[in-house]
Amino acid sequence: MLCTTTQWSQPLTALTIPDVQHKYLFKLSPPVAPILPHHHRGRPACVNDATGPLQRATDIASAIKEEEKSTLQVGLLPESMPKHVGVIIDGHRRWSRSNGVPMETGYEIGFGKIGMLMQLCIKFGVKVLTTFILSTNSCKRPQVEVETMLNNFDKILKQEMETFVRDNIRVTIIGDTSRLSDSLQQLIVHTEETTKNNNGLHVMFAVNYSGQYDIVQACKRVAVKVKDGLVDPKDIDESLMNQEMETRCTQFSDLDLLIRPGKEQRVSGFFLWQLSYTELYFPQIHGPDFGEADFVEALRYFQARERRFGSV
Repeated sequence: MLCTTTQWSQPLTALTIPDVQHKYLFKLSPPVAPILPHHHRGRPACVNDATGPLQRATDIASAIKEEEKSTLQVGLLPESMPKHVGVIIDGHRRWSRSNGVPMETGYEIGFGKIGMLMQLCIKFGVKVLTTFILSTNSCKRPQVEVETMLNNFDKILKQEMETFVRDNIRVTIIGDTSRLSDSLQQLIVHTEETTKNNNGLHVMFAVNYSGQYDIVQACKRVAVKVKDGLVDPKDIDESLMNQEMETRCTQFSDLDLLIRPGKEQRVSGFFLWQLSYTELYFPQIHGPDFGEADFVEALRYFQARERRFGSV
């Protein structure tokens, strides 16, 4: 089932997201339980009028903080969180055109969402996060645009290294990296080696990747093993193929939830083998506008789904 945020009947709410690199005002779809401004809420029921003014102010501030925390996470069950979330941050060029800024600005803001996504996955207990950095088909775009995407990816790996180490994040890059520059390949190797023993959130960056490429390379790996006498052709099954896919590096290879902001409703070759029972969520905003509230709504949507995996 496909879902877009246009299903909500409430008006859009403007929220400022303070914990990202660029301070922009994002238009976000409202949560299931809308968060009202403080002056519209009235006094929290737990505040005692019998206390002094200073204590009442402290109690109000504390109650509002707890109210915001519980409202943000209303309806989210820790035991029902997706294990593996994929995010395609799309719409950078369209966002740049509509806002009258250079294309590079859109990509810079969009790639800046990766840090936010990692922290949200840690916060909500998601085990694996995969982001689509550069698809195989996108490599055919004008060279200046491809270089913009790869330069932003290079910057992310360097800037977030301290975060990877501090937050126990393991990083893996999947896709055909042989066509990347020598310096970027060296940075990839350094990042993977530095974080390979981390056992917290597993972040996978898909670079020069497509689902078709993944299936073909897995078939080639199996063919070599058959040729070398390591595998009997009659033993080739889904389990064996899973062991040869690019996602063999993670415990949770199948994608539970795919989120694609950008106003497009397609997967664009992302994880074809691993998408059999993935829930697809398409918020109708461009990638640079994607924020925490949108991620929370995607989690709510996922938890509201009845996942039967083919059974009745």
